Amino acid sequence: MNKKSSLNESLTLAFEILKRIPTSRYITIKELQSQLTEVGIKRDVRTIQRIMETLSEQFALDRNDKSKPYGYKIIKHHPMLSVPTMSPHESLLLSLAHQYLARLLPKNVSASMDSFFQEAKHNLNDTPNNQKEKDWLKKIRVVSETQPLLPPEMNLNVLNVLSQGLYENRLVTVKFKNRHGEIKKTSVMPLGMAQQGNRLYLVCRFDGYSNERTLAVHRVLEATLSTFHFERPREFDLAQYDADGRFGFGEGEHSYLTFHIKKSEGYFLYETPISEDQRIFDLGDSLKVSASVIDSLYLTKWLNSFGKNVWDIELSSQ
Repeated sequence: MNKKSSLNESLTLAFEILKRIPTSRYITIKELQSQLTEVGIKRDVRTIQRIMETLSEQFALDRNDKSKPYGYKIIKHHPMLSVPTMSPHESLLLSLAHQYLARLLPKNVSASMDSFFQEAKHNLNDTPNNQKEKDWLKKIRVVSETQPLLPPEMNLNVLNVLSQGLYENRLVTVKFKNRHGEIKKTSVMPLGMAQQGNRLYLVCRFDGYSNERTLAVHRVLEATLSTFHFERPREFDLAQYDADGRFGFGEGEHSYLTFHIKKSEGYFLYETPISEDQRIFDLGDSLKVSASVIDSLYLTKWLNSFGKNVWDIELSSQ
């Protein structure tokens, strides 16, 4: 390696370290090493220590050496170091992302963003000028349309392995319990992950099969990441998989639905149609509704939830 490339590499590493040093708390060498590793930068502790010593001398970083391991943080508004600080709006956005999307982020992405999440939390909780942004978190909420249930117990190590396999297009061996309580073990090709309420589902292909299946993550007991990569099927589209009603436990069968519903119960269908081609006929005390749908278990449960207020249900294949 020539001197120029070595210098460029050292500068790049220094900048990567510098942008991960927070202003709100102390960060250790081990934490920095872990965050760098998650973004593909693998360096030993001694290398990072040497760079931190140089950065501390040049920029007078605040070092907490009262106890080991030592921690470092950037002194706010230091005249020799102008690091862009996170705005209140950016802090709010990151806090919301962490609150609602944390389980959908790959482990390496989440780990590499940890300093930013911590900084956002500090900015909202410990900075008086950001009171409006802090209060906003208490003013909004995503609510459930159905009876709220406690989330199922889930093995976080399993989730991390599945996320990594999905992120890196690598095969994963899973041991899981199906809905009948039977224990199965197989190799899967992870293709997508979806959150439905408080549950996570992995869309995958089982070894030896060409069709997609939905696997409840909380039913996976063990997961082992393979060294083998796979080529992601070009024909698979997660958005289309969802549109075909596969998360509603259907087989993507397009059907035409007609039914009668009590007017007071079905008025919301004027505001939130079942489909683009929905038609409603006002019959006085009742409505006759027709629409193109995907036949699924969720559709059946939805219709049954109206009880005697829905009648003359007809479902025909298109």
